[in-house]
Amino acid sequence: MAQVKKQPTTKVGSTSKASFVFKKENYQLFVASILVVAIGFILMTGTEDIYSFTKITIAPFVVVLGFALGFVAILYKPKSAKSKEG
Repeated sequence: MAQVKKQPTTKVGSTSKASFVFKKENYQLFVASILVVAIGFILMTGTEDIYSFTKITIAPFVVVLGFALGFVAILYKPKSAKSKEG
């Protein structure tokens, strides 16, 4: 006769606290990065003088900075608030 292994049971009414992967600071940095990228693309718009210093130098630099800020927003790990003991 084959042995039947019991599956571990979980409580139906158990409460588990779900937590988000990112904290508030991460979302603020990510929104800031989206705004910086948008500003960079706005600086690139226009039809007159397409070879201006702003459109070929500053705007791409601003866009790259925005993407870098997004990268930082994803990797940034905020310090956890220490509880007051006493």
